[in-house]
Amino acid sequence: MKPIAHIYSDFDEKFGIPRQSGRCPSLNAKIVFLPEYRHPDALREIEGFSHLWLIFDFSLAHRDGFTPTVRPPRLGGNRRVGVFASRSPFRPNNIGLSSVRLLEVKKTENEGTVLIVSGADLLNGTPIYDIKPYLPYTDCHTDAVGGYAEEFEGYRLKVDFPDELLKTIPEEKHDALIECLSDDPRPSYQDDDERVYSMLFAGFDVKFRVSGDKLTVIKIKNAD
Repeated sequence: MKPIAHIYSDFDEKFGIPRQSGRCPSLNAKIVFLPEYRHPDALREIEGFSHLWLIFDFSLAHRDGFTPTVRPPRLGGNRRVGVFASRSPFRPNNIGLSSVRLLEVKKTENEGTVLIVSGADLLNGTPIYDIKPYLPYTDCHTDAVGGYAEEFEGYRLKVDFPDELLKTIPEEKHDALIECLSDDPRPSYQDDDERVYSMLFAGFDVKFRVSGDKLTVIKIKNAD
């Protein structure tokens, strides 16, 4: 397989990326096709679909060998589950699958027609292998069971973001950043009230602490 496009998001490192697509619906990203796939007919009638499936490369998770079990961070890093019973990026083939909302099909002068999507959980520059429309009458299973992942379905942190710090972030990024912070970027096995965490987001270094179910932003600076 070879990439057909790349997605450009607000995340230049893995830490802080939402754990699943759709967890942060205000988070926007842009899909730019490689020149050979910029034919306008390739996107004909895509506007009729509200959501898309993205098939992508976990580009920073490539490794040799096969490991049959993984330790999902949300389970505290101690409990092992089968790799095929997880969404871990460390897989025999590093293929990811995400569902995103299609916001806009935008024609540009230098990049051809690009797709603006929301709710993506992908690293900036991630290679996209394929795009398929989401079909609600087949892809939405109302009786589905989520296994161990259901334990954390409603998990969110309360975010304390002082106004003077929030104002340093472009206003159109506020909701997305707060959603990402409330999703708790930390590995679940870390629970140190005094530890300062650093998350790169949209060119900013966001520093915060977590105590109990409350996350407090303590400093914002431009990312180096």
